[in-house]
Amino acid sequence: MDKRGYLLLDDVTIAYGKSVAVDRLTLELAEGELLSLLGPSGCGKSTTLRMIAGFVPPASGHVMLNGRDITRQPPHKRNIGVVFQSYALFPHLSALENVGYGLRMRNVAKSERRERAKAALETVGLGAFAERLPGNLSGGQQQRVALARALVIEPEVLLLDEPLSNLDANLRAEMRDEIRALQQRLGITTLFVTHDQQEALAMSDRIAVMKDGLVQELGAPLQLCDAPRSAFTAGFLGARTVIDGQVEAGTFRAKGAGRLRRGRSPGRRSPRRRRRRARSARLRMCRRRWTGSSITTASTSPRARCRSCWNGRGD
Repeated sequence: MDKRGYLLLDDVTIAYGKSVAVDRLTLELAEGELLSLLGPSGCGKSTTLRMIAGFVPPASGHVMLNGRDITRQPPHKRNIGVVFQSYALFPHLSALENVGYGLRMRNVAKSERRERAKAALETVGLGAFAERLPGNLSGGQQQRVALARALVIEPEVLLLDEPLSNLDANLRAEMRDEIRALQQRLGITTLFVTHDQQEALAMSDRIAVMKDGLVQELGAPLQLCDAPRSAFTAGFLGARTVIDGQVEAGTFRAKGAGRLRRGRSPGRRSPRRRRRRARSARLRMCRRRWTGSSITTASTSPRARCRSCWNGRGD
């Protein structure tokens, strides 16, 4: 993953009439990297994916793939594999024929087409289901067929448009791990679109958090979780407590509150204050202990007894 700029979106804007869906987006993927577009519904992430695939033309900007400008190329000439949210399998074709359909459109010979389609099904673990129709496959198996169809053409970039959203929770987690393992094994550059934070955090090398057609923040999963730069990123990734304020000269000032110096958590007391509180608690304990006693001699008065406890002479 050392070849930066393998897929480059340069100042791309996508508009539908007067409505701007993606506003001057600049994004760079390295070769072999898996980058997730994460955000709420309507933020422009799926529109960005369709633009890369060639289904939606940008109003301005450029799309570069391995040094080539593909902005105006039709989809069938971009050599990009796409897995849609609905899988888009042909119901009257077998799994093998669905996988080989892209090769058929590229005029690949029938014998080679079948051989490559079988190999792709073996890659996703469905070699034994090659002759089944989509209606006779489970949701997870249909998702694997769609993934094999995208991979069989040996694409330069793989685009995944929320491919796990139609699966139940347990199968979603299983397929998430399988897709990540397959992507790393093949070393294919992948753009993954999702609104699920767990999917993005578990699968991605980097995450681009989007809102209203803009990338709010871009970074590694751990970086975005531990040190988000915006309140939206923190809240969208699951932060339950967000305190508004400003940092001035190393001091954080919360709105409507006092100052909190960097490096000290609120409520943390110095060792001296802890000793004072412990002594006060011990005095109160001894006073309660001896106030209710029938012993009234001077040597066992509450004050004397507490002093002996503090000096280590009592039990």
